Amino acid sequence: MDVNYCQSCGMPLTEKEVLGTEKNGDLSNEYCSYCYKDGDFLKPEETMEEMIETCVPFMVQDGMKEEEARRMLNEFLPTLKRWKKV
Repeated sequence: MDVNYCQSCGMPLTEKEVLGTEKNGDLSNEYCSYCYKDGDFLKPEETMEEMIETCVPFMVQDGMKEEEARRMLNEFLPTLKRWKKV
């Protein structure tokens, strides 16, 4: 099974409960509920660097070393739709 990842924070979208919502109320299959609601980002001005700082503590809480979490996010987030340079 392919796992979709939030195209903003990189969180695995494995359960409907974590999916964000579109303007029409449909579930988003691109963004999580922590990043996206009613068709808009919850923090539209947030930079990728700020997103990394937000995500690192959750990854550390899940058992990852801070340096590893930071390195992984710095590599992974730029590949996601929200942060990809056009």
